[in-house]
Amino acid sequence: MEQRSHNALFALSALISGLIFGFGLALSGMMNPARVIGFLDLAGDWDPTLMFVMGGALVVTLIYSALILRRQKPLCADNYCVPENTVIDKKLLTGAALFGIGWGLVGLCPGPALAALVTLSPGVVIFVVAMTVGYVLARPSTPKTE
Repeated sequence: MEQRSHNALFALSALISGLIFGFGLALSGMMNPARVIGFLDLAGDWDPTLMFVMGGALVVTLIYSALILRRQKPLCADNYCVPENTVIDKKLLTGAALFGIGWGLVGLCPGPALAALVTLSPGVVIFVVAMTVGYVLARPSTPKTE
């Protein structure tokens, strides 16, 4: 019975977090690829909005991560899942470069793209379909961890 309660709490917290995230993306205009591309256009009509959105997210993350990690364990799990791998290898650099190139070309990354699906913009739908296909194709090469 306690596992059910944890699952329900986890689902509710995920829903609330997703709604807050989506609202923040919409409010800041980050679901609009032109905002991101405007940020990357240093020689043209530069738009600093993304810098402030990311800076605000970084401040909140730093504060709340410190507070959360002081707890003995998370509310919805038995232990924290903090990455232990600190190796910067070819696979990480290749993935980061592909992500950055795609983000710069299209102006979307996965979170805002999923949130922007509600607009049913053809460009967003194509991006999400391509992202999903890429995820499915890359999945077999990813080692399974327990």
